[in-house]
Amino acid sequence: MVQSDATFDGTFPFVPHFTDAPGFQMHYVDEGPREAEVVLCLHGEPTWGYLFRHLISALRSTCRVVVPDHMGFGKSQTPQDRSYWLQDHIDNLERFVLSLDLNDITLVMHDFGGPVGMGLAARHPHRIRRVITTNGPTPFGQADLIERVMANAAVSPWFQWIAKAEVDGSLDAVLGQLGFNMLSTLKLNGFENNELITDTWLAAFAAPFARPADCLGAIGWAKGFATNAHRFEIPDAAANRTIRARPALAIWGEADRTLHAGHFLPLFTELFSTAPVHRLAGVGHYCLEDSPEEVIALVSEFIRRT
Repeated sequence: MVQSDATFDGTFPFVPHFTDAPGFQMHYVDEGPREAEVVLCLHGEPTWGYLFRHLISALRSTCRVVVPDHMGFGKSQTPQDRSYWLQDHIDNLERFVLSLDLNDITLVMHDFGGPVGMGLAARHPHRIRRVITTNGPTPFGQADLIERVMANAAVSPWFQWIAKAEVDGSLDAVLGQLGFNMLSTLKLNGFENNELITDTWLAAFAAPFARPADCLGAIGWAKGFATNAHRFEIPDAAANRTIRARPALAIWGEADRTLHAGHFLPLFTELFSTAPVHRLAGVGHYCLEDSPEEVIALVSEFIRRT
């Protein structure tokens, strides 16, 4: 858990907010006019709201940008008596959104923020205005979802390591030291811009995982895939119709070694058949780090145009 007032040399200068609505102390950024439409940014593994720092600064003059840290990540609490499966994160997000009564939501999702956000969309489709994926899967009841997940896992170094580590019993121990092996974990998943690697940048991503007890969120997400404990939310027919009609945008770094475009972009295009898809050559899994200016331009123009 990152200290609430940590700004990492001014690179994350946003006022911290906290709520107990999900049953633990959840941190979130809430920047921009309260009457403006909401942009809800959802991070994945093993990141936190810091991932969206450039996007927050770019959008907050015209949008209300809300960025929660999932349970066990960032400045949010890491309860020791909770499970950390996908369905738990969807439950937490639902309670968070309802407590703030967020509507007209533009989802911006990265990594496992994708299935968390799509879980929210399945439960509350009328609160969603737009859907934007930035290297984040968009599972929404597609019949071939599990086949795609398994095919991707077969060629992804991250998922290959998860499966092996769970079998040999090293997963908890290795991810329990995530604060010390953050750089190798990020590189395994894939970012291409090595100029990002500064002491401040690395400290910002490693700080949430200072002790093994702080790493339950990261361990839970990995272990859930290894043990098939995660449960994807299935939309009903009305939610399916509603979300399919929403404006949507896909931004995908093609150098992603963890979530391959060939396996996961079809989930998006099947759901949003006429939506624009931007494949970014030479950009890795963390497209918001590798190419923030390009991502900001695409997101800003999409929101303006729709």
